[in-house]
Amino acid sequence: MTFLFVLGVLLLASAAALTARAIALARVRVDSQVRQIGAYGFNAGGEAQPDAASGSHLAEAVSALAERIGAGLMGGAGWRAPVTTQQLRAAGLYKVTPVVFQGYRFMGTVSFCGLLLLFSIAGGSVSALTVLLLLIAAALAWLAPAILVGTRAQRRMDHIDRDLPELIDLLIATIEAGLGFAGSLQLVADRFEGPLGQELRLTLREQNMGLSTERALNNLLERCETPSVRAFVRAVSQGEALGVSVGTMMRNLAAETRKRRRQSASEQVQKAPVKMLFPLVFLVFPSLLIVLLYPALYQVIQELGAR
Repeated sequence: MTFLFVLGVLLLASAAALTARAIALARVRVDSQVRQIGAYGFNAGGEAQPDAASGSHLAEAVSALAERIGAGLMGGAGWRAPVTTQQLRAAGLYKVTPVVFQGYRFMGTVSFCGLLLLFSIAGGSVSALTVLLLLIAAALAWLAPAILVGTRAQRRMDHIDRDLPELIDLLIATIEAGLGFAGSLQLVADRFEGPLGQELRLTLREQNMGLSTERALNNLLERCETPSVRAFVRAVSQGEALGVSVGTMMRNLAAETRKRRRQSASEQVQKAPVKMLFPLVFLVFPSLLIVLLYPALYQVIQELGAR
């Protein structure tokens, strides 16, 4: 009788422990999903790090002010046109929206011009030339952020196009070894650093959150709108939809991507003489003419002066 009582107590304790473990495991999974949702699209290169500055009240107030200012400046055209969401994502700025970025541009321009005006007033040299320089400084301060975003986006896209053939080669090796495309992508994503690795890990995170492979690849194409990435996404989508061997399509795609990269390099070589024309005409030729003609001109002037 005592043995049965002890056995019953042990079984009851085991059931309680298993129930508590199941409840705790469910909460852990929920917390993990919440952390993934909170980090979605941000810091795709690694683990999310706590950012004390973003959590401060001052930063939140400045961001809210920039958003209000940017909302009133949206919808412009020409030099007032805001930076698009695609450009920001291509540049790797996942946390910034076009409205906030527009507000920060305006605030930076006003702050920079205000400081220059204060320095001019303190120096007592306010003139028409000072006003002209302030206008030029305002134009540069307004256009510089958009130019920097475009330059960074283009640099990231070039880096992705350069690394994509290596990714395709690794996918070919893993797919022909027996893995599926999703497993192959999961395996090789951690081997890449830089923009391509960030975008691949973000794509995998979207798949883990429930998106299909086709939708996650379409999101990748929206963030990285380049010919190589477009051909990659199209090949994978067609292979998955038609049941064609993905390995064969990947091998052809790798050859096509390398061919496109060689054509791009050849195009850059063809543009080099045109780009060298400006420094050659305005910098090299004047210096060369001065060095060659100045002694003769000096001698002629001396002889004419002696007569």
